[in-house]
Amino acid sequence: MDVRNCKSCGRIFNYLSGAPLCPGCLKILEDKFDKVKEFVYKNPNVGISEVAEAGEVSVSQINQWIRDERLSFSENSDIGIDCESCGTTIRTGRFCKSCKNGLTRDLQSAYPTRPAANTYQTTDEKSKMRFLDK
Repeated sequence: MDVRNCKSCGRIFNYLSGAPLCPGCLKILEDKFDKVKEFVYKNPNVGISEVAEAGEVSVSQINQWIRDERLSFSENSDIGIDCESCGTTIRTGRFCKSCKNGLTRDLQSAYPTRPAANTYQTTDEKSKMRFLDK
């Protein structure tokens, strides 16, 4: 059992996972998220500071929601964040599509592929199974 103090209000609560917020503060934050999401949907070409002001949250909280891929913006929107790898402006997530593909290739090349099932089968006489006669 992990007991922590809420990052927002300071109350003690049973921490399970995610943000270190008590259930009450987490509910308030989710309500603000819904408000921000609705505002962005109705006003797609507004800046990030206006979105933060309308949703009564900080700009860093909006950036966190964008990085967590909870908020996404259209290509013609002024709102964007930088890719953590190359710095290209992206609309959601942590990495641009090019960097995601590069990371995927790097991870795939790090793990050796398994050989095909028939690679170990040979047809020479020495490799056949032998039985002892009783």
